[in-house]
Amino acid sequence: MLYVEGVGFTSKAEYEAALSDKKIIDELRRKYDLNTKTGLLDASKELRTVHFQTKVGDNFDDEVFERLEAIKRGKPIVNDAPAPKATAGKVLTRREKPERASSVSKKDKKHDAEIEAAAIKELKRKYLIRNILIGFLLLIAIGSIGYYVKYYQDARKVQEQSDEFSELKDEKYAVVLKNVEPVVRKDYDETVVIPDILDEYKALYNKNKSLIGWIEIADTIIDYPVMQTVDNEYYLKHDFNQKNDANGCIFLDTNCDVILGNDNWILYGHHMKNGKMFSSLIKYADKDYYEKHKYIRFDTIYEKGTYEVMYAFRSRIYNQDEITFKYYQFIDANSSEEFDSYMEEMDKMSLIDTGVYATYGDKLLTLSTCDYQEENGRFVVVAKRID
Repeated sequence: MLYVEGVGFTSKAEYEAALSDKKIIDELRRKYDLNTKTGLLDASKELRTVHFQTKVGDNFDDEVFERLEAIKRGKPIVNDAPAPKATAGKVLTRREKPERASSVSKKDKKHDAEIEAAAIKELKRKYLIRNILIGFLLLIAIGSIGYYVKYYQDARKVQEQSDEFSELKDEKYAVVLKNVEPVVRKDYDETVVIPDILDEYKALYNKNKSLIGWIEIADTIIDYPVMQTVDNEYYLKHDFNQKNDANGCIFLDTNCDVILGNDNWILYGHHMKNGKMFSSLIKYADKDYYEKHKYIRFDTIYEKGTYEVMYAFRSRIYNQDEITFKYYQFIDANSSEEFDSYMEEMDKMSLIDTGVYATYGDKLLTLSTCDYQEENGRFVVVAKRID
């Protein structure tokens, strides 16, 4: 609290108003001798034209009035006014109160107590708000820590599962599973021959009949089983063991057919902030990264395949009524002209020039993940089968 003439103030505005009153008072003390009747009468006359803003001015007005009354009663005047030069413009603390403060009336003391009580109440209110805010922020921090702990535990679980699945791919696990029959997901003509499942995938397929293949990009995190169901949404939120998992699985578009084949197979995977699933695809925007990771291995459960990267580009999910190239709708081309048109569109969008091109009849592989540069953004890598 700040003091002027023994009166305390809690706000800067009140304190500055008190200093303004004190300046007027000091000028009146300088002009008039307040120890004489004449000086007091002159000061009292001028006070009628003065408007004080604070208790400091009111106290001075009372002082002049009381001195006049004392003279009228024939009592001696006690000079308890402070010398103006000693305290002018000075911030007074409780220990620096002038002598006059000791004679402050009961009314003044009550006023100071009320101001102090109000200040204490305001401080308590601010402390309460601060403590509530700290508690709220603490809850957010605890929640965030819990979220990230679970997030990275899930990521570790994905890696552990991936390692386990890689072991199950080994042929030595398939020796006792020679007669695994594939689940045929579509109605085929009786002339269509369903091939046998590759030995290295039999054990894994026996654990989950939704397995359709395996994707691997050497020297990257991408080394995962690929799933396929009639519902493209299912493996966005489920792991290989069909348990809820934010990491999901890599999955093949439900409209793709690994038995009859298509012009373009599309694989989807999450862009996880922990680096798992298809997060590293976005690195193909860098030509140096592409040079070190040109080839993609994608095996179906029926045959092996190697693909060479052609394009890497950004796109998004468009509204149905928007007329534009929508990579996620390209599974089969109706003609060589349509195929070439699709190639031209992707070539124009590509962030890297690979010098690799495809012609009608080539088989393509498209990898798609989320891209956070725009709403509903996607990052896409397209490769051509070479083996």
